[in-house]
Amino acid sequence: MKDEIIIGVLAVQGDVEENITAANETLQHMKVKGTAKSVRYSREIEKVDGLIIPGGESTVISSLVTIHEGSFQTIRTRISNGMPVMGSCAGMIMLSKRAYDRVVGETKQQLLGNLDTVIERNAFGRQNNSFETDLYIPILGRNMYKGIFIRSPVVTELGNGVDIIAKFNDKIVAVKQKNIIGTAFHPELSGDDRFHRHFIKSVVEFRQNQQNC
Repeated sequence: MKDEIIIGVLAVQGDVEENITAANETLQHMKVKGTAKSVRYSREIEKVDGLIIPGGESTVISSLVTIHEGSFQTIRTRISNGMPVMGSCAGMIMLSKRAYDRVVGETKQQLLGNLDTVIERNAFGRQNNSFETDLYIPILGRNMYKGIFIRSPVVTELGNGVDIIAKFNDKIVAVKQKNIIGTAFHPELSGDDRFHRHFIKSVVEFRQNQQNC
């Protein structure tokens, strides 16, 4: 059994390096023995204790991940088996069951479907409509959290067992379903490590449970 936990960051497109840096810095601050690194292939994803699907362009991520040695099905299966996963912006779209675009309508991208939600892409507009705002997120404590929204989606429908963890202007912008966290904003760009801390805690617990089995 390996000594260190491994956080994988799906490295096909998007904020890969930003998430690796944020996760590694958080591991150090938490004094957790582990490392965050990029993963792409099925054999790499099989070895991680938790997975981050970064923000970027969801249609590109979907297209690229499906051609890499069964990575798509490996991710889906490992999440179903309890592996913690955090998806931000495009990552949350990838995790959802269905997505549509506010301008062009239904999308045909292949989604993982582990997160029982329907997502509206580009819900706040395009790149030039990006913004930052303070969010109250109770699971992170009392202090406000800076949400960075870049061509961000929102959750429009929730399935059973999906909890709302953040809203902005009555729109759902972060959810949690068992071992899955989805955010419409970009925690890796916020300079606030509380989301990564919350995620890493769940990874440590998952790893401990796996060792005890």
